[in-house]
Amino acid sequence: MIHLADGDMAALDFGSPDRPVDVIFSHANGFNALTYRSILAPLAASLRLLVIDQRGHGASTLPARPEGRTSWYDLRDDLAALLDQLNGPPVVLAGHSMGGAASIMAAALRPDRVRSLVLFDPVVLSLPQSLAALAPWTDMARYAAQPLAARALTRRAVFPSAPDAMSAYRGRGAFRGWPDTVLADYIAGGFRLRDDGQVELACAPAWEASNFSAMANNIWGLAGRVRAPMRIYRAETGSTCRIGSGRLFLRANRRSTLTVVEGASHFLPMERPDLVRETILDAAAESGRQDRVSP
Repeated sequence: MIHLADGDMAALDFGSPDRPVDVIFSHANGFNALTYRSILAPLAASLRLLVIDQRGHGASTLPARPEGRTSWYDLRDDLAALLDQLNGPPVVLAGHSMGGAASIMAAALRPDRVRSLVLFDPVVLSLPQSLAALAPWTDMARYAAQPLAARALTRRAVFPSAPDAMSAYRGRGAFRGWPDTVLADYIAGGFRLRDDGQVELACAPAWEASNFSAMANNIWGLAGRVRAPMRIYRAETGSTCRIGSGRLFLRANRRSTLTVVEGASHFLPMERPDLVRETILDAAAESGRQDRVSP
């Protein structure tokens, strides 16, 4: 548990405690750090990773109040506060979906603390959509009514037990095609035991819905302030990364790249764990080489 100003952030700490943190990984909306355990834990042989539970998720105790929320700046500020607490060299920020977007925003806020970004299908609206969400006359209530937010509000939050939740999720909806190991980890990190013996979602449906509707994030503008190179891996189908060819989005950072992962959906880390591990390992190694040649 990592103490921040208004609560504690939970994190999985993989790798030797004798070395500084190399990578901070942030999860997708509605997920949690433990969901990515089997994907990221093998990297502990050569890196130290913090895989965090973002505000309103997993075991973190940071307050999650959806009322009136219009952006993910609270998630950005949490990540920036975590970066401020680290005593070692700049880190690699990695993330999936919402976690990737939060990583971009934090890197813009704390450029000196970030050496590289590795982003797996980050949530980035198209430029017209982003400008519309930021317009002062925009009614944010219409974002709260969009299908993903509305569906999150109807999500079942309580199950008799974790095995019951596993049976309900296996092979269905967003969890279709997930390995049982990953699904079991998601449930272990994503449910809390109630006083009546049942289990309840750690990420309340109202908080998950607020993440789907709080779209005034200005990712396009903030990306231009990121000094570290970005590696963006976009899903071929169902992507939430709507930046076209990437040339305009990445114009301010010539060391950044966009790769479309053939056959991958938005759940790219679950489908291509090998790619996730190889990319993070390579980004950390490349950053280390750059540090050694820097004056």
